[in-house]
Amino acid sequence: MAKLLVPLFVALTLTGCAVGPDYQRPAFALPAQYARQPGAVDPTTAGNVQPDAGDHEFWRGFGDPQLSALVEQALAANRDLRVALAHYDSADALLRESKFDRYPTVTANAQGGRQRVSDDQSFGYPRSARTYSAGIDASWELDLFGRVRRSVEAQRADSAASAADLAALQVAIASETASTYVQLRGLQERLRVAQANADNQRDTLRLVDARLAAGRGTEFDSARARALFETTASRVPALQAQIAVAEHRLAVLTGQAPEALTGQLDSAKPLPTLPVRIDPGTPGELLRRRPDIAAAEQRLHAATARIGVTTADLFPRLSLSGLLGTQAFHADALFKSGSETNSALLGIDWSFLDVGRVRARIAASRADAAGQLAQYQQTVLLALEDTENALVRDARTRSEDEQLEHAARDSEQAAQLARLRYQAGEIDLYEVLDAERSLLSAQDTFADSHTRSVTAVIALYQALAGGWPQRMPSRDTVALVTSTTASTASDGNVHD
Repeated sequence: MAKLLVPLFVALTLTGCAVGPDYQRPAFALPAQYARQPGAVDPTTAGNVQPDAGDHEFWRGFGDPQLSALVEQALAANRDLRVALAHYDSADALLRESKFDRYPTVTANAQGGRQRVSDDQSFGYPRSARTYSAGIDASWELDLFGRVRRSVEAQRADSAASAADLAALQVAIASETASTYVQLRGLQERLRVAQANADNQRDTLRLVDARLAAGRGTEFDSARARALFETTASRVPALQAQIAVAEHRLAVLTGQAPEALTGQLDSAKPLPTLPVRIDPGTPGELLRRRPDIAAAEQRLHAATARIGVTTADLFPRLSLSGLLGTQAFHADALFKSGSETNSALLGIDWSFLDVGRVRARIAASRADAAGQLAQYQQTVLLALEDTENALVRDARTRSEDEQLEHAARDSEQAAQLARLRYQAGEIDLYEVLDAERSLLSAQDTFADSHTRSVTAVIALYQALAGGWPQRMPSRDTVALVTSTTASTASDGNVHD
């Protein structure tokens, strides 16, 4: 036993070492600020920005309780989130399993039986015998070269990547729910505009028909007025269909049957007001904030650690095993003096003639790590592109929205004046119909523009990913998950 303790002591001394490269966070050259930073796009708004806009639950900033309730329900019951949570739970369970490889495996066993041998094998002894045994076995891989520790490190990074995937999906679900709700309210506003214009054009048609009946109009005027009214009225069923589709989508996003929200969202509400301009922070903050970047980095970390797992196969694998037990021919003799048994073994497993296969696996691991590095870099670039695009859309749609609001107001005034002048006989019907056509177009375009302005703000919040979620999901319902993954400890080339 003393001879076995010497290599064991040496093994324990070396357990701080591990082969394979240490993980280092990749360096990435980032600009000091975004090209489309608020104020860079429009200097007049440089001081009118919302600070720390990415660090709160953005949907509450619109001041719409129904919107907030829908987003919270989506985060609690969305089925895609339940799938992502299951993946996270699975990865976390595998991490717990891998940690047990660092400790001895202990098993207990007991046997009892009867054996009868042939005359030729008994050599004059009784042919039948009973045997009883009980014992405890222990085995332990001595992790001299870090194979087990690298495996645990890789699984820890995989678990962190799954947590980041869950957070990224939460960002996407919250943003899609908010965008769909805004689109629903925008469609309802466009429906109101279409119905109001159809009512006005119906009144115009009645006026034209009355003038025709009085002998002061023509069939041509009546046909033109009727065509405009029917064209406008035809918009109504198409918008009603789009509204129903949006309601169905919101129901599924919140984990309900498509028809669950029918009637509940039918009452039209005004579109949420635009918040003040958003401060996006810096690109460096974006790297720490976006969960998809965190997930890509953790997968790179896992791939780097697995290089160490495969590299450890170049070195011998040592294991220590032992047995402590008792054996007897009678059950009542177990655990008595003289029935004890024990053993201690130091095993070495070294496939030193299989170096070619091992090196091929190492090359494959390195190639996988190189691919994950490229994927991480691409994720960062896409995140920066996403944010720059969201910033410029937010700035431009705000400007477009303001101008179209003025155009809608002016068109309404022009249509009212045209109707009055037509009734006074100062202009012909063509100018009235043209003014009403322009009014419908201006009001519909403004409603669509305002919808796009609000959804552009939501898209910017999604690009920034925010400082939320901050709560861990329960196992029976998907709530919010903790903000994703701090960097795990690095490990690598043989080091102490």
